[in-house]
Amino acid sequence: MPVSQRLKDWGDRLAVESEEGLTPSQLMLINHDLKPVEKERRQWGPWNFVGFWIADSYNINTWMISSSMIIGGLSWWQAWICVWVGYSIAACFIVMNGRIGAMYHIGFPVVNRASFGIWGGLWPVFNRAAMACIWYGVQAYIGGNCVYLMIRSIWKSWDRTQMPGPFEPGVSSTPDFVSFFIFWFCSLPAIWFPVHKIRHLFTVKAYFVPPAGIAFLIWALVRAGGAGPIIKKSNTVHGSDLAWEMVKGIMSSIANFATLIINDSDFTRFARKPKDAIWSQLLAIPIGFAFTSLIGIFVSSSSTVIYNEPIWNPLSLLGNFIDDGGAAQRFGVFVISLAFAVAQLGTNISANSISAGTDMTALLPRYINIRRGGYICAAVGLAMCPYNLLTSANNFTTYLSAYSVFLSSIAGVMSTDYYLVRKGYLNVKELYDARKTGPYFYTFGVNWRGYIAYIAGILINVVGFAGAVGRQVPKGATYIYNLNFFCGFIVSSLTYWILCKISPVPETSDTWMEVGEVIDDLHVAYDTSKDGYDEEKTTMGQRIDGDQAHHF
Repeated sequence: MPVSQRLKDWGDRLAVESEEGLTPSQLMLINHDLKPVEKERRQWGPWNFVGFWIADSYNINTWMISSSMIIGGLSWWQAWICVWVGYSIAACFIVMNGRIGAMYHIGFPVVNRASFGIWGGLWPVFNRAAMACIWYGVQAYIGGNCVYLMIRSIWKSWDRTQMPGPFEPGVSSTPDFVSFFIFWFCSLPAIWFPVHKIRHLFTVKAYFVPPAGIAFLIWALVRAGGAGPIIKKSNTVHGSDLAWEMVKGIMSSIANFATLIINDSDFTRFARKPKDAIWSQLLAIPIGFAFTSLIGIFVSSSSTVIYNEPIWNPLSLLGNFIDDGGAAQRFGVFVISLAFAVAQLGTNISANSISAGTDMTALLPRYINIRRGGYICAAVGLAMCPYNLLTSANNFTTYLSAYSVFLSSIAGVMSTDYYLVRKGYLNVKELYDARKTGPYFYTFGVNWRGYIAYIAGILINVVGFAGAVGRQVPKGATYIYNLNFFCGFIVSSLTYWILCKISPVPETSDTWMEVGEVIDDLHVAYDTSKDGYDEEKTTMGQRIDGDQAHHF
């Protein structure tokens, strides 16, 4: 058999499920995981979204955000106000972008084709996938620290200070690496489950993890004999400095959601009804994250009494509990560390694995589905050696957090395109059309309006971004960057709206019109007549091919 034929046979075996009759170009745009979710897989109800966000709120990052505000000079109640305001705003952005997926049952990689173009949408997808892979490794290493505490609560000899291992000094010990690998390996089965079924993991996490957090809080308060001095401490900054610290606190809460804001459609597309993804998310996000932040504030305050210093990292505090306690105390540490490990697992699956898997599916849909993409993400997370990045003398995590804020310009373009330009109308079948005459093909497959707006949203923050990662920049740029997400979102939104007024895009509506409820089992092959649409709704207006306006 010729080599070319063998390669073709292997390629056919590796190919994932997709509709028959597709052209080679269409095979680069769709597979089973990229098509609109059919009714059978729409299994997420409102309580699934509540459980999802309650579960997601309980992680190390959430715990530490409010802590950083207090270190910056805010009192505990001022920091908590910032948390409420920040996460409430983030919830509004989440619901706003998630509605597109809930209505049309398509994920972020497909949604952004409308605003960036059939092929132009690949860059935002690649950008999001790369961030998810890097964060997967970082979060897995943090989860490994939870496993380290679990093992050490059983065998106190499992000590990083006594077992340095074959690593560079100060980089990682043998217990650290082994614990990280155990967490990474135990996470692999969770990637196997399809998205519409993984909701059960978040339900279990929502029932198990918050009670463990409350138990940790009670334990710390009892040992400290009260709430501790941090609760009684007033703010150390005043006037304009206080105002800017509160602004930074609010923005840090929003920045924690920057990646999920643009790809909430990856989850809401599995909603049973569009309304199931609205109030459930709008309420669960600020309540869940505010509750977790409050626990972090009180526990850290208690540590000031117990150890004469505030310990903001809950894992460090649990490590101290092991050192000065008996068997019962070590058992308590084991249970709470297990809760943190489950919390990290859920966060890594939701925010990173599923997101990266969905994005990689769009990058190579012929051979990658969400499951394969999730495993690729896990492999990259292991290969990147996150312990080197986290312990090196740089602001790597600060850089990642700051860089993710630039996703706000993507969110601005997508939201403006859907709500203001198209007024809710998407011709979903055409989002899988690779022909030049398709309404979302634009110019060479790229919507130049979207990219100009995207770059404009980045430019407003780029100087302040340099300051966030250690460069000297003008004070005005720092003030602008303190409002980073809003600046990027507003500038990109206005730019895109103005450009669409000057040069209108195809497939828009003059009045608000969402037609997603009629989509089911969509067929996109050019030679099929079954397209999943009600014929009356698709023939309401006359189609104008090319880069021209199409109004209903």
